[in-house]
Amino acid sequence: MEYSSIIRALARAALAVPNPAARRQVERLRDVALKDGDLDNAAGLDQILAADPRMAEMAPSRIVRSAATLQKGERLTENTSIPVDRETATPLAQITFPTDCPENPPILEESLNSAVLGIIEEWQHTSQLLEAGVAPVQTLLLYGPPGTGKTHLALWMARELDLPVVLARLDGLVSSFLGTTSRNIGSLFSFAARYKCILLLDEFDALAKLRDDPHEMGEIKRVVNTLLQNLDTRRKLGLSIGITNHEQLLDPAIWRRFEAQLPLPLPCFSARLAIIRQFMGEQGSSEPATRLLAWCTEGASGADIEQLCLSLRKRILIARASGTSTPLLQTLQSFLPIHAGRIDASRIRQLEMPIEDAVVSLLADRGLGLSRADMAELVGRDPTTISRWLQKSSAKTTNPIGENDG
Repeated sequence: MEYSSIIRALARAALAVPNPAARRQVERLRDVALKDGDLDNAAGLDQILAADPRMAEMAPSRIVRSAATLQKGERLTENTSIPVDRETATPLAQITFPTDCPENPPILEESLNSAVLGIIEEWQHTSQLLEAGVAPVQTLLLYGPPGTGKTHLALWMARELDLPVVLARLDGLVSSFLGTTSRNIGSLFSFAARYKCILLLDEFDALAKLRDDPHEMGEIKRVVNTLLQNLDTRRKLGLSIGITNHEQLLDPAIWRRFEAQLPLPLPCFSARLAIIRQFMGEQGSSEPATRLLAWCTEGASGADIEQLCLSLRKRILIARASGTSTPLLQTLQSFLPIHAGRIDASRIRQLEMPIEDAVVSLLADRGLGLSRADMAELVGRDPTTISRWLQKSSAKTTNPIGENDG
């Protein structure tokens, strides 16, 4: 049987009223836990001792007490019981520890990357900010199309701050039983308030819909109000991050609850170049190949580009293992049908042309910025052949078929 939560509850009850003898016993209990290597319980008892009313009276200022408020809470462990829906016993959240979070952030545009680093720096300097009468960002909304790295970014931030994540997909909190959804939200926020963690609310739009939507029942309106109230309370306790793919569905009151609202758009050309360099590895190390792939994936999300690159790498590795090697442009032409949903239709039409016409078309695209030598590499020909194809195309343009007949 797990006794640690009961022991901590007894310690909190004993210290509810200033009592030096009770405090000494709790300190002894903490020291025994440390000696036995029970670091989780030792840390929990330390936090209870720090919250002793006598200690609070000795605090030098209201600001310092606020600093403790932002950092308080028990440590989450793998043995921590997660709250569940009472009717279905479905877990209301999952725990991700910092060591299980991504080591690298998603590739973002420079301005977005700077904004994220600024939020992290605020939390790394919480004490200094609170001493000046201000607090770090405590509510952050990440929004944008699917696959742009919103969840990845939130988990990476948790790793940087060395905090576990309580991840709840809000569509999973919805219950068909009247009143249960609001109760689930309350249970989730109470759980997050008890522990030192980041609360990550994914699929945020599942509950935070416009309250004046005529198609919504009164129940969802009550749920939104419950969510608002809990967000307000949570602001005093730690960092909460909301994620949505459908920001247009959010209630205006929900928007106002988030101090920072960070859009994660589809990656621009330079961001696509960086994503492709990361996931193609040595199979796509040449600059012409990287630029062609970035051009192909205009309008694709980072997740789509990652999947395309990994699939293309497998195709290239298998070809090499079998002793065959197909130039990249021809590989792409045979590769397109299984990734038509990830590549813009106009790009596909351009790449599906006969090889000579495709080369001429790509060289004419100033946004792609490839030279004849680059194109020669991509199609496995020499630059002289490329020049001949260009001359042939130019002759067709200046002398259409039949113009000199008769």
